[in-house]
Amino acid sequence: MKGTVYKSTGSWYLVKTPDGGQYQSRIKGIFKLDEDITSTNPIAVGDMVEIVPEEAEGSTAMITQIGERRNYIVRSSPHKRVHKHIVAANLDQAMLICTIKEPRTSLGFIDRFLVTAAAYHIPAILVFNKKDVLKEKDLLRFREVEELYTRIGYQVLLVSAAKEEGITTIQDLLHNKVTLMSGHSGVGKSSLINRLLPSLQLRTKEVSGWSGKGMHTTTFAEMFDLPDGGQLIDTPGIRELGIIDIPKTELSHYFLEMQAYITECQFNNCLHVNEPGCAVKEAVEEGEIHIERYVSYVAILESMEDEKY
Repeated sequence: MKGTVYKSTGSWYLVKTPDGGQYQSRIKGIFKLDEDITSTNPIAVGDMVEIVPEEAEGSTAMITQIGERRNYIVRSSPHKRVHKHIVAANLDQAMLICTIKEPRTSLGFIDRFLVTAAAYHIPAILVFNKKDVLKEKDLLRFREVEELYTRIGYQVLLVSAAKEEGITTIQDLLHNKVTLMSGHSGVGKSSLINRLLPSLQLRTKEVSGWSGKGMHTTTFAEMFDLPDGGQLIDTPGIRELGIIDIPKTELSHYFLEMQAYITECQFNNCLHVNEPGCAVKEAVEEGEIHIERYVSYVAILESMEDEKY
C-alpha cells in the first residue's frame, strides 16, 4: 500500500494513503542498517513509502520501502555536525519566513538557506513577516534587502500575519504545490500558518526578551493539506543552518548571480578569494555582485573549511 509521510517524530511516522487512511508507522529494521542512508533520519516528511498494515482493522503499519526522492532539502544534524538531517523531501518550492526585526534575520542565514535550496534545485521564496512593527528606518532596510534579492531573481514579499496583510498572496503561491516553510524561531511562522489554516491553531510564543530570539513552538516537521489544493510542510525553528554535501569549489555555483562569471575566472577551481584573474571578485568590485552577498559567500566558505567540507 502506497502512502506519503506527513509527520516524523523520530521513531514513528504518520503516513496518509490516497484513500484517506492514516497509519502510525514504524521503519522495518533493515533501513536502520542501510549503508546507503547517511542521514540521521532515513525517512522524512514528504517521502513516498510502501506500508503494510499490521492488523486488518488497525491503524498501525510497517514501512517496507522508501520511494525514490525527486529532491530533498538538508541541514547539518543538530546533534552530529558531520551528519546530515533531511528536513523534507519531494518539494515544489521552499518558503523562508524572515523578519527585519524582533528578531532580525541575518543575510548570512538567508544566504545559507538559498544555497541549500539551489543545491537541490528547489525554487525559494523570501517572505518577510511583521510588517506591522516596522518603523521608517526598518522599511528602508527592507527595501535594500528586497532590491538585493529581487535583482538576483528571487521573489520577496512583505507581510503581516498579525494584520492579515499579504495572506492572499501567500495562498496563491502555495496553491497546488508542496511547500516547505522554514525560518528562525520567533519570526511568526506559526502565526502565518494559523492564518492559512485557522483550524490548526498552532501554538505561538513571544520572542524571548533577554535574548531577542524566538522560542521554539514546533517540535517535529509536519505536512498539512491546504483547503484549495497543495501541501504545506511546517518545520521546527532553525537557529543555524549548516551547509553539507557541497564541495567548496561548487559553493559559488549556488550563488545564482555568480554563475555568469565563474567560467571567466583564470582557474577552473577558483574559490574567488585570493586567486589572481578572478572574474567574480572583479564583478564585486564593479558592483555587479552585491558586496553583502560576497561577504556571505566568504563566511560560508570559511565555515565549510571549519567543517572540513
